[in-house]
Amino acid sequence: MNWEDLRFFLAIARAGTISGAAKGLKVDQATVSRRLASLEAELGIQLFIRLPRESRLTAIGEKILDEAKEIEAKVYSVARLSSSVKTSTRSRVAISAPPILARHFFAPAIFEMTQQNPDIQLSIQSEPQFVSLSKMEADLSLRLSPPIEDTDIIKKAGRMKFGLYAAPHYRNIKNSSVWDFIAYSQKEPSFEHKRWLYDVIGERRVCCEVSDLSNQYEAACSGIGVAGLPCFLADKESRLIKLSTEQPMLTLDIWLAKHPDLRDDAQIRKVAQTITECLDKKGLGLNQ
Repeated sequence: MNWEDLRFFLAIARAGTISGAAKGLKVDQATVSRRLASLEAELGIQLFIRLPRESRLTAIGEKILDEAKEIEAKVYSVARLSSSVKTSTRSRVAISAPPILARHFFAPAIFEMTQQNPDIQLSIQSEPQFVSLSKMEADLSLRLSPPIEDTDIIKKAGRMKFGLYAAPHYRNIKNSSVWDFIAYSQKEPSFEHKRWLYDVIGERRVCCEVSDLSNQYEAACSGIGVAGLPCFLADKESRLIKLSTEQPMLTLDIWLAKHPDLRDDAQIRKVAQTITECLDKKGLGLNQ
């Protein structure tokens, strides 16, 4: 049996559609359909019921899914273990981070990080969602909430404080009761910053919806309204001023995670230490 066929089967089961699996795997739909047909032909059974908007697992497909997940876990375990013994030859470390940290923390600090790790190519992955360290989607993950995989080794590495900011020329800057806010669209899933922001907004007007913090920052600089932004970013921005309010401000912990199989990897440990040191220098450390 071909592992690649099983990998495509798992992708369809998780996405619920052929098109969703193709998008996740970064291949065309014809390739996904061909892989599924190959697996079904080899097994001599139907794994999915093809519906107009859904690929639904058959009863036997559900049972095979459980087995395929176990095979997948073993495949990645073998890959991680083999990687862990190559630490002296490691030339690349992949780091996943939310867009706000990838753009405004890692990008400005990348020169300093590479100076401290001259033999390592750092690969910064800007990811709004959690990546799977068990599937080797990254070596290290920097997150604003604890990683969801129980097996991950996680460490609190810093804190990100938030405040309310607006451009000096914003028209309602002196009257907090009529502040207009830059917020998220309703399509965005609920998360801590979004919940806090809407608690702050209350009954006041949302003047525009922007899907991520980096663009909310730029929108605030334009003068359209008030945004809830990270202090490490907005405090040094000459186009913004921090607004006074009696409402409670938000602080998010910054978590650094790695898979247990990499605990003895000297290169990973060194890069993780560099990240922690740079967080301190950028005002994002635990003691800030």
